[in-house]
Amino acid sequence: MTEILRPLGNISRALDSIANHEFQRVQLTKGQYLYLARVAEHPGIILERLAELLRVDRTTAARAVQKLTTAGVLEKRPDDTNRKIKRLFVTAQGEQVYPLVKRENDYSNNRALQGFTPAEAAQLASYLERVDANVVQDWVAVKQGQTRTY
Repeated sequence: MTEILRPLGNISRALDSIANHEFQRVQLTKGQYLYLARVAEHPGIILERLAELLRVDRTTAARAVQKLTTAGVLEKRPDDTNRKIKRLFVTAQGEQVYPLVKRENDYSNNRALQGFTPAEAAQLASYLERVDANVVQDWVAVKQGQTRTY
């Protein structure tokens, strides 16, 4: 069987480590840049959807959002029709930091695809989307309390 998870894990850990180092200067701690980026890309997103996008449980997402809210990077606003629903937005402070996050992401993406033709890069992206779609099925099942059968 072709091993893909180890290289994917290595790539993910390396880029996460680099990003965490880069964002220390703007007071973003481990992984917080991911939350800032997704909220900036999806203004008004709700916590449950944010957790799904990042493939983390709701408690982990809530804890990270609370820290970013306290730090003044994100804010929660009540939904216009259902006041129980809180929507997430980037604050003015977060808007100042987001371009750095975006720039780092673009640089890392370009670096990772160095030497690939545009067609190869598109094909790789397509393959990775398929891998993600396969894996997310188990992620959802496990989050719902199911156990995988090996």
